[in-house]
Amino acid sequence: MEFRHLGRSGLKISEIAYGNWITHGGQVEADAATACVRAALDAGITTFDTADVYMNGAAETVLGDALKGERREGLEIFTKVYWPVGEYGPNDRGLGRKHISESINLSLKRLGTDYVDLYQAHRYDYETPLEETMQAFADVVRAGKALYIGVSEWRAEQIRAGKELADQLGIQLVSNQPQYSAVYRVIEAEVVPTSVELGIGQIVFSPIAQGVLTGKYLPGQPHPEGSRATDEKGGGAQMISGMLRDDVLERVQLLKPVAEEAGLSMAALAVAWVLANDNVSAAIIGASRPEQVQDNVTASGKPLDPAVKAKIDEILAPVAKTDPALTQSPDPRP
Repeated sequence: MEFRHLGRSGLKISEIAYGNWITHGGQVEADAATACVRAALDAGITTFDTADVYMNGAAETVLGDALKGERREGLEIFTKVYWPVGEYGPNDRGLGRKHISESINLSLKRLGTDYVDLYQAHRYDYETPLEETMQAFADVVRAGKALYIGVSEWRAEQIRAGKELADQLGIQLVSNQPQYSAVYRVIEAEVVPTSVELGIGQIVFSPIAQGVLTGKYLPGQPHPEGSRATDEKGGGAQMISGMLRDDVLERVQLLKPVAEEAGLSMAALAVAWVLANDNVSAAIIGASRPEQVQDNVTASGKPLDPAVKAKIDEILAPVAKTDPALTQSPDPRP
């Protein structure tokens, strides 16, 4: 496993991180989830990403239980705040002081740890002054409950404004967590250049496009049983539906000989493509079986040949999403 600095900070994280969005506490039973975490640890992964809202807090609990007994100093644990969890009232969502200060305590309890290495704003909050949000994050850091602050799915101008306030408050805003893959490249035009300038690293989710880039979904064919596309209970089917168009799936099938030539599985090829972006500090992988972890980590430490990357880009160009406007947070204002 190779390690990279998280943005311009001194924190080093495994370039492949393990995340439990959708799977833990929902699509995967606790024993299977623990087996996947153990496989991640065995593969050298030290960075684990979750959020309070994942399966209404259950994902944080499962991850905390799976990491029990591990040396805390040898791990980097990330979580997020914004969405409501469980029963909620008007102050149980967003990035107001009350929600942030209460949510961090609940997350730490579920994770079974005294602090998280990175606490992230899961979306941008249009209803709360950014000054209030950043001051609340600064208080979390100064209380020793988080070491660094990050954001997720913020637009370039929002990241810039947040970084300016963080600098004024003397805390380190070091990361952004966007969706990014060879078929979803919306951060490249604006978010990445801004982040490079500001010293912010990307911790990207869905590097294999929620399984689409593995090639297991075939155009015109039923979806494989047990796959994310059939997960109605946990919400996976809804999340992946927009990428299951036949034109996308047909293009993905053209990547098979490229992967074979590179000596990688389709999934590992997709992860390697993401890691070829120097602004990416880590690619988050998820898994429902340990062997998926073992396969994905083969991308670590294997720089993608520029000619191979160019071939992937050429194949997927007709179906890749690139519009920066697709990065957006919910705005409840009229």
